[in-house]
Formats: sequence, C-alpha cells, structure tokens
Amino acid sequence: MNNRVEAGASQQPSAEPSPWNVPNALTVLRILMVPLFLVLLLADGGNDVTLRWWALIVFLLAMFTDFVDGYLARRNNLITNFGKIADPIADKSLMAAALIGLAIIVELPWWVPVIILVREFGITVLRFFMIRIAVMPASRGGKIKTVLQTAAIGLFLLVFPLSDAVPSVVYVILLVFAWIIMTAAIVVTIVTGVDYCVQAAKLYKDAKSGGSTQTGGDAQRG
Repeated sequence: MNNRVEAGASQQPSAEPSPWNVPNALTVLRILMVPLFLVLLLADGGNDVTLRWWALIVFLLAMFTDFVDGYLARRNNLITNFGKIADPIADKSLMAAALIGLAIIVELPWWVPVIILVREFGITVLRFFMIRIAVMPASRGGKIKTVLQTAAIGLFLLVFPLSDAVPSVVYVILLVFAWIIMTAAIVVTIVTGVDYCVQAAKLYKDAKSGGSTQTGGDAQRG
C-alpha cells in the first residue's frame, strides 16, 4: 500500500505531474467506496447475507484499486503531492472502517481495532512530526503488516456469509484460520510500531547531535 512514493525516490522531475490523473482518480474512488462499504457491512446489523457478500466485494475492489493506482503511478511517473497525502488517507480510512464495522456488529472484539488503529494513526502522526528531521523509510515489516491486515479482514468478512453454505466444521476451520491471521497481523503491527518509534528516537537524537539524518525511501508506507 502507498506504493506511489517509492517511484520517485531517486528521481527529481523538473515539474510535478498534473494531479488530474488516473492513479489519483482511483484513490478518490477508494475514499468514496469507504462509506458504501460501511453501509453494506452494517445494514440489518450485519445479518443480511447478500449485503455482506457485497461488502466483501467492495472491500476487495477497493484494495485492488490501491494496487492499481500505485502501479500506474510508478510506471508512468505520476507521483503528485495530492497522491502522497490522499493515498494513505484512503488506505487507513478503509482499514479503520472495516475494523470498526466488524467490531460494531460484534464479529471482532473492540480491543482489536483499538490496538491496530492507535498504532496506525500514531505512526502517521509520528512520521509527519519526524519529516522535519528525516524521511523515515518503509520497512519490510510494514509491508507484511499491511498484507496480513488485509487478509485477516477479508477472511472475517467472508466467514459470516459462508456460515450457512458450508459444513459447520469448515466454518470453524475458517474462523480459526481468520483468527490466526489476525493475531499475526496484530503482532506484526505492534512490533513494527515499536520499531518505528525506536527509529524516530535515534533519528531525533542524531539530529540533536548534528549527525546526518536524511534517509531515502517511502515516507508514507508502513
């Protein structure tokens, strides 16, 4: 997620591309899909199987637009300041909507979205604070975290619609697997959050001591 920043890390174009481009349009579309997803997920207390299938489809389509807009921005050098800001907003809004929505319909305990979202938004604030001192590069752990969160949410969205269509043993296996992936996502989320805090403290200390702190890489992903 938030891949578009990586593309221009080593290039200095003479002028920023126009923000009126396909990657940014897809990002805006993803933002607009968030309320639609929430309506479908929460309708009838989350008990309408048909609407739950549609909620899953909208979630997967939104995640697909994230992949496509990042790919197009990198390939066509369409990285813009608007995209750098809007892309992480779209990503985190979708994740927040999914986690909070699943908690509202009591398919996730509230401590799950609290832990994940405190980390996500806390690190986002930290990055914006640290950008005056240094650009904090993306870590592989941050990318793994994103994949695990997406897979876990997708599985939890899938379990309920399948509950009446598959044998109970299959349902239980899917639910256990969803929790395994979610647990892994939570662990990686916490570990990478601590790692970013350690990085920030080191960069801040280096800046205070007059050391070089500028680091290349993705300032948004993670």
